[in-house]
Amino acid sequence: MKGTRYTNAWFETKKEALKAEAERKEEITNPKPVVIAQTDMGFLELVNKKLDHVKAYNSESHYRDFFYVARRWTKRWEKLTCSEISKDMVQNFILERSMVSACTANQDLRYLRSVFNFGKKRELVNVNPTQGIDFLPIKKTIKYVPSSQDIDKVIQAASADTQDYLWCARETLGRISEINRLKWEDVDFVKRCVTLYTRKKKGGDLTDRKVPMTNKLFDVLSNRFTLRDKRKPWVFWHTYKSRKDGKMVSGPYLDRKAIMWNFCKKAKVKYFRFHALRHAGASIMDNSNVPIRAIQKILGHENLSTTEIYLHSFGTAEREAISAYELARQKSHTESHIGALAENKKGGQLSLTP
Repeated sequence: MKGTRYTNAWFETKKEALKAEAERKEEITNPKPVVIAQTDMGFLELVNKKLDHVKAYNSESHYRDFFYVARRWTKRWEKLTCSEISKDMVQNFILERSMVSACTANQDLRYLRSVFNFGKKRELVNVNPTQGIDFLPIKKTIKYVPSSQDIDKVIQAASADTQDYLWCARETLGRISEINRLKWEDVDFVKRCVTLYTRKKKGGDLTDRKVPMTNKLFDVLSNRFTLRDKRKPWVFWHTYKSRKDGKMVSGPYLDRKAIMWNFCKKAKVKYFRFHALRHAGASIMDNSNVPIRAIQKILGHENLSTTEIYLHSFGTAEREAISAYELARQKSHTESHIGALAENKKGGQLSLTP
């Protein structure tokens, strides 16, 4: 065709050869348009695509955190394409954020890196200016875990409705997002357990686990069930003004971070957040020699190493080890003096001075 020879062989029948010839002629005469993969796009557009993905596949709290962080990038780079954002620009931005704290800067870097990786994976861009930028070092401190007495004081400082909320978080050791989405259909008074759902797994799927009720939690939820509004499926809910249409609507809580500061201040105890209740509960169980695998199941951790982070207590093994060390040290110290005294007696001396 047009001076170019196209050949192919080894067809079993003439019919197959003629069919292949006709298809090849069609390909040559009417070639398919070459699709050039997109390698660049506006930074604002890429961020919006990533936010859509986060909203669809992750928890509401993660979406809010991501949206809050993304506003800072778009304010600076919304008019640029992705290829115009250089590694130096990102590095300078991260260093600026480090003036707030290293944790804040690392969060920006982590989320920003995920945006560009998202674009590369979907062949929207071919650059990632965050590549090769290291996270800032963070000084690790011992996490504050409130005592049972301080937790009691904070609960007493709360309103009756919020007391139920705090008792539920304390007695289940659940994440606050799990308590917020708890519905009455998840509460089994016959088997005395509650089913909690979380989105910790990759992909954003809700994962369930059952937690047995303590007697205290059974009493709290039983009383709340008796007084419930049967039109509302949630155990804990509130009425608020919708940002969408400005109307008053009812629904589950999304976030209640501010209340802990007020209650801790009112109770005159050191400030702690909801998540500290999980750490405190895990430590109490560990001190009571509860097997770590059981603690892991109650906390809903995928990995045992994560559970170990929550155990802010000295176990029996550590206490026995330090007691053995002290006993051995005292024995060694005593024997050294007895040996020195015996040597001095042989020499007719009474002094224990070397």
